[in-house]
Amino acid sequence: MNRPALQFSDDQAEAFDRVSEVLRAAGVDLADAVLTPMAGVDALLAVVGKAGSGKTLLLAELYRALTAAGVETVSGDYEGRRRKDRRTLAILAPTNKAASVLRGRGVPATTIHRILYTPVYDPEYEKIAEWLAGNGPRPTVEGLTEVALDRAQAFYEQVKSIPGALAAAGLRGSDFIKGWKRREDPLDIGFVDESSMLDARQLSDLKEIFPTLVLFGDPAQLAPVNGAGGMVFEGLKPAERLILNRIHRQAKGNPILDLAHALGDDALTFEEFEARVEAAARTDDRVVLAGRVEADLMARSPVLVWRNVTRIRLIQAFRSAFDAPQTQLLPGEPLICDGIELPLKHRKKRIDLEARGLIKGAQVIYMGPGSRTGFSRLHVIGAEQPQVSVASIIKIELPGEEEPFIPFAANMGAAFLHGAAVTIHKAQGSQWPEVQVFAPDLYAAARAGRSEGGIALWKRLAYVAITRAEERLYWVVRNRLARPTAPLSVDDLKFEPEALRLDAQ
Repeated sequence: MNRPALQFSDDQAEAFDRVSEVLRAAGVDLADAVLTPMAGVDALLAVVGKAGSGKTLLLAELYRALTAAGVETVSGDYEGRRRKDRRTLAILAPTNKAASVLRGRGVPATTIHRILYTPVYDPEYEKIAEWLAGNGPRPTVEGLTEVALDRAQAFYEQVKSIPGALAAAGLRGSDFIKGWKRREDPLDIGFVDESSMLDARQLSDLKEIFPTLVLFGDPAQLAPVNGAGGMVFEGLKPAERLILNRIHRQAKGNPILDLAHALGDDALTFEEFEARVEAAARTDDRVVLAGRVEADLMARSPVLVWRNVTRIRLIQAFRSAFDAPQTQLLPGEPLICDGIELPLKHRKKRIDLEARGLIKGAQVIYMGPGSRTGFSRLHVIGAEQPQVSVASIIKIELPGEEEPFIPFAANMGAAFLHGAAVTIHKAQGSQWPEVQVFAPDLYAAARAGRSEGGIALWKRLAYVAITRAEERLYWVVRNRLARPTAPLSVDDLKFEPEALRLDAQ
């Protein structure tokens, strides 16, 4: 078949052709960019490779080829009426942050939660959604002016988000979304990035929805905590696993990736690796051998650690450096969602919050108190509509204390831990322009002599941690914290219409 004009490596080209064969059976001919009758055969493939091997590039090219063939990309925020000739593609990631990394590269990704649970629209406003999606005429809706519809249309032309467009028209989410339901109707093709984070139950759920499923993952990352020590693609047959070995040409000369791949040497010791970090720092400013943690960076990019005790101590040092009072949060402090604490009778609200990005491990920034007691205004990192107001339970862990300090809390809602430092396990799937890795913790892991999947644990931890850095890696070698150069602020965060407020009670 004719391959894309883009210059692939040999293993990328082979993977593209193998995925194309599977898609042809699913009724999509990439060679001729046409839709064909479906063979009705389920298929599961995994494209695996280390950082820099070109997984994301391959995924992006497959997405463009599918779009050229007439396949409709499903975002999870709204789906038009199903047609017999309609073929769908959903590009998924386990977290909003991972999805936002793909969106930043031109790939319209959404979260797994947004696909597993679909919104139920008010019929009156569904007319607007159908019009925006190109499946109906411009509607006349009582209470909405032509100017408001023009605003919605202008927004949708820039960002393909139905909820965002309706918010631009002045509507609140509760106006047009009446609830959420578990998806029952299957889709066609699913691409899942960062699939090393999936557990068996999530994979089973996805297989129920997608007869054709392609996983993209890194076998050198850490296995899910609840994944019985392995990754879901490790159990596939050899013919179902496509391995990318060659570092793509755009990754050559990247000192961060050079360090990541050096960890594949079985004989490499921690001391030898740290010497390599020091050597890289002398010749390239993308690697910094740091004598202390930078408090300024912690506000948006958490320090990555192995041990919980280290995480708690660094968080307390961060708060102290910014003179944060013990009894309240300062606007600009980072938080990590620790789950939704709602009773079963509020299942719809739980689904609503999870679908909008407040899932366990989500990174948010505290913007200030909400309009009601116990509510917080938050910015959800990586979400398409990031501004929410939600009933919150804030937990600040203290060194040596079993129970966290709770500066304020609603009776129920979304629970949060402080996010100035996070464990490397929880950082998987995320990337930041600049990342600080707390090396004394990795040294402790090396001294412990533990291994995971036959690989020294410290090497897996170091690999995951340093590959979270997009532009600059700080390898912090001492337990010190630099004073901040400016107060905490939220001026750098994108503000969304107040209409997107969520109430969790």
